[in-house]
Amino acid sequence: MTPGTETPEAPLPPPTVAVVVITLNEADRLAPALESCRGFADELLVVDSGSRDGTPDLARTLGARVVVHPFSDFADQKNFAMAQVSSSWIFNLDADERASVDLAAAIGEFKRRPPPSLPAGFAIARKSAYLGRWIEHSGWYPDRKVRLFRREGAHWQGRVHERLSLPGPVDRLPGEILHHTYRDIADHLRKINTYTSFQAEGMAGRSTLRLLLSALLLPPVTFFRHYCWKRGVLDGFPGLVIAVLSAWGTALKNLKAIERRRPPRPPG
Repeated sequence: MTPGTETPEAPLPPPTVAVVVITLNEADRLAPALESCRGFADELLVVDSGSRDGTPDLARTLGARVVVHPFSDFADQKNFAMAQVSSSWIFNLDADERASVDLAAAIGEFKRRPPPSLPAGFAIARKSAYLGRWIEHSGWYPDRKVRLFRREGAHWQGRVHERLSLPGPVDRLPGEILHHTYRDIADHLRKINTYTSFQAEGMAGRSTLRLLLSALLLPPVTFFRHYCWKRGVLDGFPGLVIAVLSAWGTALKNLKAIERRRPPRPPG
């Protein structure tokens, strides 16, 4: 090699994106989720944990690869899903979410013209529809989530409300994830019941007095936070429901943790 000359570095291959969705009985909501990603997805993967409503068959007809895997918790399921794809980047989506037109265009542009210095992931605003209305306050918006991220070095942690650990900085991406959340109040209550059971498992080591005080004192604070401080009052009736049920969930997880600490007693 001539002194003073350097061999130019080979250009990095363009990013490839795998859209990953974990499912359980989501046949009524899965199709719009996958269709919203079709313009930028190099892979479509659905990891199903035992649906009985035809979700796996529907996913296959939509062009997704389906892997059935027993569910233990959200982090483990998402980590398993990441290991099933070969793309360099993951776009993680729930079955009740859609990529907005602006977001799909932004991801497509990212693939065509990646910035010279790539972050480890991108945080994306999420906008939720609830009880027939887009929620713009209540602590639900912009609710930025890191959903597009480099697969290498990424790891999910936490049984519920899982967190993504990345080996580098996070940037923001324009557009929104459109979240068609709970089908109705009954569905919201069912999800709260499920999530608080997971949360209670991680809280059972706390003292009974601390849990009891939290169950009594934190629900009013939670209601005030969502309805007043986060301006849920501007979201109308849905904002009131969000504040009330958030307070209820706060009480419930603490009461369930107390229940776990108490020895079982036979009736009578």
